[in-house]
Amino acid sequence: MPELRKDPIVGRWVIIATERAKRPNDFAGQSVQIRGTGFCPFCEGNESKTPPEVLAYGRNNGAAPNTPGWTVRVVPNKFPALGIEGELERSGEGLFDRMNGIGAHEVIIETTNHQLTLAQLSVRQIEEVLWAYRDRMLDLKNDKRFRYILIFKNHGEAAGASLEHTHSQLIALPIVPRQVREEVSSAHRYYQDKERCIFCDMVRQELADGVRVIVDNEHFVALAPYAPRFPFETWILPKQHLSAFENAQSPLYHSLARLLKEVLVRVDVVLDRPPYNYILHTSPIGEESNEHYHWHIEFMPKLTKVAGFEWGSGFYINPTPPEEAARFLREAQVPAAD
Repeated sequence: MPELRKDPIVGRWVIIATERAKRPNDFAGQSVQIRGTGFCPFCEGNESKTPPEVLAYGRNNGAAPNTPGWTVRVVPNKFPALGIEGELERSGEGLFDRMNGIGAHEVIIETTNHQLTLAQLSVRQIEEVLWAYRDRMLDLKNDKRFRYILIFKNHGEAAGASLEHTHSQLIALPIVPRQVREEVSSAHRYYQDKERCIFCDMVRQELADGVRVIVDNEHFVALAPYAPRFPFETWILPKQHLSAFENAQSPLYHSLARLLKEVLVRVDVVLDRPPYNYILHTSPIGEESNEHYHWHIEFMPKLTKVAGFEWGSGFYINPTPPEEAARFLREAQVPAAD
């Protein structure tokens, strides 16, 4: 029969709709196809068609910026959600609060090759993407106007990607998003009560039980969370306590790249290249070193739609139990990561 499950971190309830149970084949027909037709401003040779880059890897020493030869390139979004210039000018109108739309909105172009997805890049190429996340976060944290840096990826039109050339996005915000604050605050309450990190406890319990573990290596584990909002939702967490992504030691980025690639490849095999989103959850600026919060990546294939019940109740309906999702992904036959 259906189950109600409560997320232990933020207290969110989900319905595991076992009577609607869906296997991977039930989600067929949403595969992301890279067509490669038409003009693409992210392709090598079109550097002049984007705003001037703020970071690039791969060019030989002495090569001019905004020219070919790069491997990963970061540029300001041509149509930013927030503007980098100006002051916040916080003000109020009675009970209403406002401020200027100040922030940074950047695009991380993950490869020169238009035809490749992130899952098809080498481990080394994915590691470069992760280093670009880190380097941009460290740079933007120097701007005292910013309180949080959100990194996310939309893969496929159904997941919100307007261009098919594989890329991630970064938005630096002058406020900490409510969902982030709720998650951090809940983790802090748990720590005050038990003097342990709730994420560390989760990692230990899931590794010991194994039923929701998908894959792991020496530094990271990928698992299906106990109360997932979406079918095949997957979290990637460091095994050791780390509160801020950008403060991880260098070897961990290679280890994360290997695990991220393996998860993406398994998802492509089991779900036939679905659209997806992932979000990097990390500590707010100024709170990077703490004992209660644990950075992680939340990965969500775009397989179902959020409708009236979800919007009205705050609950989510998931037709695939996480134990089943983890088993399908864990047992997928995939080639070794390169």
